[in-house]
Amino acid sequence: MNEVEMLIVGANGQIGRALQALYPKAQIADIDELDITNAQSVAKYDWSKLKVVLNAAAYTNVDGAESAEGRVAAWKVNATAVGYLTKAALDHDLTVVHISTEYVFDGTKNPHVEDESLSPLGVYAQSKAAGDIVVSTLPKHYIVRTNWVVGDGKNFVRTMLELGQKGINPSVIADDIGRPTFATEVARAIDHLLKNRALYGTYNASNDGDPVSWADLTRAVFATAGLKRTVTNTTSAEYYGDKPNAAPRPHNSIFDLSKLHATGFVSRDWREDLKVYIEKELS
Repeated sequence: MNEVEMLIVGANGQIGRALQALYPKAQIADIDELDITNAQSVAKYDWSKLKVVLNAAAYTNVDGAESAEGRVAAWKVNATAVGYLTKAALDHDLTVVHISTEYVFDGTKNPHVEDESLSPLGVYAQSKAAGDIVVSTLPKHYIVRTNWVVGDGKNFVRTMLELGQKGINPSVIADDIGRPTFATEVARAIDHLLKNRALYGTYNASNDGDPVSWADLTRAVFATAGLKRTVTNTTSAEYYGDKPNAAPRPHNSIFDLSKLHATGFVSRDWREDLKVYIEKELS
């Protein structure tokens, strides 16, 4: 696998940055070179020297996608653009690695397995599910499902750490359950699938370890950072009660990781990566 034959799309996002760190020689393209939401831009791009496209681009403003403008933007990036990339991959015999999300499920199953029927709740979720369907038609594809992503950029762990440093004792949702997925872990899983030529298809990729609520994750953040703060449990209904435009969210985000582990990959415990992440944030 040659890095120079790889293109990272969405390179400035949390997972995109982790992929850039892992593959420093991979190609990246700014919007002037490649606008994935424009069919002509995708068709005219020089794909001739590429073998793998890592698609980490996404519209991820879950609540914003419920607005009139956001709905259009979410479908444009998460579905239509994925269709353009899929056509390019078919035309040029490329492997596509596509980042997905647990939001393609309604959160009623525990845990989520790869072949669970799609059941997206909100607009963001529906647009991501549509992108998954398109990519799944490719002969050579990996759909890598992630959840609760933590990386270089705005994320829950960084937000809670900042609140704790300001002396705030937050109220945090306690009835949504999952595991944090560090962007470095997603990149590591992708690298494993590619290098080991794992069977094409869909793989859940999160950190391992005991599932937690957002509230308990916040407590872990404070404890790891040495911050003596109090976290009050609240419910999703209470938290979003005064936010009428909030998107519906899956209450359960726990992934079954056995398919990924069957390829020989060993997922890191999220608490180990949380410690590394917070040490870096505090340094």
